[in-house]
Amino acid sequence: MAMIESLLDPHPAELAKRCGNYLLRGPKPGDFGWIVKRHAELYSEEYGWTEPFEGLCAQIVADFVNKYDAKCERCWIAEMDGENVGSIMLVKDSEGVARIRLLLVDPKARGLGLGARLTEESIRFARRVGYKKITLWTHSVLTAARHIYEQAGFKLMRTERHKSWGRPVVSEYWDLEL
Repeated sequence: MAMIESLLDPHPAELAKRCGNYLLRGPKPGDFGWIVKRHAELYSEEYGWTEPFEGLCAQIVADFVNKYDAKCERCWIAEMDGENVGSIMLVKDSEGVARIRLLLVDPKARGLGLGARLTEESIRFARRVGYKKITLWTHSVLTAARHIYEQAGFKLMRTERHKSWGRPVVSEYWDLEL
């Protein structure tokens, strides 16, 4: 049924893909709000990050929605039993360079390889549309995400210490040459 729905869906995202216990699909109405809400909730619970982080997520989502280019950008939502449990966006950063944004795996879906699968899907799409490099910005406390990026071949390029979202953080900038 999910395949039929994805074929009938007017959204330009690729066909939904069943991957083990979860489904990867393009966003539907309400999914972008969910991305912002879930990031804000989880990062507050797990890291104590405050409202400015939610504002950053909302800005990233708004930029994606308002500037979306179907030829070279995508958002994937991971779903289990009809519930959203993960997301990732791939956006154009500059000529030949894509940027991964807002990778998230809900705690109830962790340990299934979902973060790696979302990252792989982004890399596969980036190669297919001709990007030469993918870049991303993360933080040192996000150890699971960092492990996923490292396993996918990303290289840590630089770090910066600063105070954001109510806490001292170490920002990290990673690149993957395609």
